[in-house]
Amino acid sequence: MKLLQNKVALVTGASRGIGRAIALRFAQEGAQVAFTFLSSIEKGQALVAELEAFGVKAIGYKSDASDFQAAEDLVNQVIADFGKLDILVNNAGVTKDGLLMRMSEEQWDTVIRINLKSVFNLTKAATKSMMRAKSGSIINITSVVGIRGNAGQANYAASKAGIIGFTKSVALELGSRNIRSNAVAPGFIETEMTDAIEAKALEDWKQSIPLRRGGQPEEVADACVFLGSDMSRYISGQVLQVDGGMLT
Repeated sequence: MKLLQNKVALVTGASRGIGRAIALRFAQEGAQVAFTFLSSIEKGQALVAELEAFGVKAIGYKSDASDFQAAEDLVNQVIADFGKLDILVNNAGVTKDGLLMRMSEEQWDTVIRINLKSVFNLTKAATKSMMRAKSGSIINITSVVGIRGNAGQANYAASKAGIIGFTKSVALELGSRNIRSNAVAPGFIETEMTDAIEAKALEDWKQSIPLRRGGQPEEVADACVFLGSDMSRYISGQVLQVDGGMLT
């Protein structure tokens, strides 16, 4: 039996990168997948077709996770379309990097709103159904930057550190209802964003990692499959680093 058979999952920000990999791995493991995207309808439609090829139900929703009412409406629609919600993956996020002395208020507010407030919005909306079912797994995508910080990313690091505190608080609040809350902290993951990095800088970065390579989106997705499945049924309030030993 597949690890996520008969489960319904909602993955935010799944049109590319890590979110896309999570949606695909969930479908491979038998989950019905709802996902969100913001810009490219074509990419959303293409992902639906890829997910359905695994023999599961899949629907993409154009929705802004940082909008409180939109998040509430999204979860209600997912439950109407799929009948329930077992797994929530809060993945939507952006970067607006810059040194603190040059960072604008808009850069700060945008990253906090999209990266952190969206996690609050979706989790609050999803837990109503999960509490009634007395079951659920919430998986929040944070970052190693949220653990150690990073020069030029004060806004991003603050948003990701906030996700860790939020994750642990939710685990404490909802554990009695059999709802688990965990975070996954990717390290250096090779996605479309890293393609723009100069080759030598990229190689130097890889050599600083104990496993001597960057991670793949699918390796983050595998960790999410574990946390969404019953294999992790006694794990809650944890931060799982997928970083090749970077922070060891």
